[in-house]
Amino acid sequence: MSSLLVWCALLQTLLLVTLRLGDCAIAVDANRTSALEEARLQRENLVRKYLKRLKKEEGALKLVGGRGDFEGNVEIFHAGKWGAICDDEWDQAEAEVVCRQLGFPGHVKPTHTGHFGRAKRKFWMDNLWCGGKEAELTDCRFDGWGANDCESGEAAGVICKQHDTDTTTTSKPVPVELKVPKERFGQRLELRLVGGRVEGEGRVEVRIVDGPGGAGPWGSVCGDSWGLLEGNVVCRQLNLGYANNAVQTDFFSDEADGKELPERILLSGTECYGNESTLADCLHDPIGWDTVAACSERKGHVAAVTCVPAMADLVFDHVEMEQSLHLEDRLMYLLQCAMEENCVATQAYEIQRDNPNWHLETRRLLKFTARVVNMGTADFRPHIPKHLWEWHLCHMHYHSMEVFATFDVIDGQGRKVAEGHKASFCLEDNQCLPGVEPRYACANYGDQGISVNCSDIYRHNIDCQWVDISELDFGEYTMRVAINPEFKVPEMRFDNNAATCRLLYTQTYARVFDCKHERP
Repeated sequence: MSSLLVWCALLQTLLLVTLRLGDCAIAVDANRTSALEEARLQRENLVRKYLKRLKKEEGALKLVGGRGDFEGNVEIFHAGKWGAICDDEWDQAEAEVVCRQLGFPGHVKPTHTGHFGRAKRKFWMDNLWCGGKEAELTDCRFDGWGANDCESGEAAGVICKQHDTDTTTTSKPVPVELKVPKERFGQRLELRLVGGRVEGEGRVEVRIVDGPGGAGPWGSVCGDSWGLLEGNVVCRQLNLGYANNAVQTDFFSDEADGKELPERILLSGTECYGNESTLADCLHDPIGWDTVAACSERKGHVAAVTCVPAMADLVFDHVEMEQSLHLEDRLMYLLQCAMEENCVATQAYEIQRDNPNWHLETRRLLKFTARVVNMGTADFRPHIPKHLWEWHLCHMHYHSMEVFATFDVIDGQGRKVAEGHKASFCLEDNQCLPGVEPRYACANYGDQGISVNCSDIYRHNIDCQWVDISELDFGEYTMRVAINPEFKVPEMRFDNNAATCRLLYTQTYARVFDCKHERP
């Protein structure tokens, strides 16, 4: 009996030891698991911290105001702060660089005039010029960090192609743009200007006249992408002349009278060609009778316009271009001044960088005279104040406009294969009709502009009055010259500001023909 008790005691002791060893093993496994989990979390935090820091490195980009990370106004990080980019000379080449830098397969289109809302930060970049193959936006040429004369409504943006998220297929095309198509308003719209100091100014309010319940309530128009094209349509519909200014603002509110802006935004995404008779004829984001339109800006930031009875109207003289266009091969040694103003193709700068005898190389230039006539009822004046004009040492005078004209050569697929780049322009009365005295001159810091019935002429022998076509193959193309292409200066109409011509380029000569006027 005693031996049995001893055996029982030994078994009990052995069982207790086994249980304790098991507990220890479980504890060791638990500790090991927690240690691994802690290490994993530390790695995640480190990666997250590193990625966060990467986003705030010099030259980093981000898109703001869009519906997703693939679209929005472009902001760039410099000197520890985010800043906006001005839309002067902003086109497909810059958009392509931005989208590739952000990791997207390419761009759908560049956007202008604060398409995704007004710029809320300082402008870091202005007059950007990219070739399209740069790795980062900071590799492009621009005026210098913070050097700009832009307003908050001139924010540049992009819509990028989205990645293919379907892993089962390899050839799925990238969607062109995931936006609901704009449409014309089905009902008749009544317009009025509210909050202005005089009859021809104020915020734009609209209402449906023939809706299901009769005339509907008054509502505002979203200020997104609102510009002179839309403003001209409003002034025309109200018989108030022409739009002198079309802004996105809450300046014309009725707060002084104890009234607030209407809560209802009736129209958004308004897009006019410029020759429509009424605002209802323009394109808008789809909206129903009882629906409030989406607007990216803050409450009260709505479309407004100022109308005037007299206005300038510029017309490009394509006959002068046809008669003066010719080829010239010029040594790069003689193009140094023009190269400082980005007036030659990107390949020329690569030659200058890589070839020690670059100054002996030649560039083929397509040169022509650009004559612009003011056929309106008021003088054409630059929108930049005189104290912001830039002195250009090459031309030895002040330039009052950054983008007054663009020169593009386009192939059969609609791709821009060459372009003329003029950094700035000086406007003056070079030639006037009999009886009209010239009033504007560039010399001696004079006032700049184009008087009624006078012409500003940039002759073919002036630097940058050309397109660098050195890398262009012989063949037929389309040449397009546009005046006031960004609609920054008001005019009566814009459908005579551009000339589109057929271009024949051979080994010995070039000529343009079949020109027609159209909108930029």
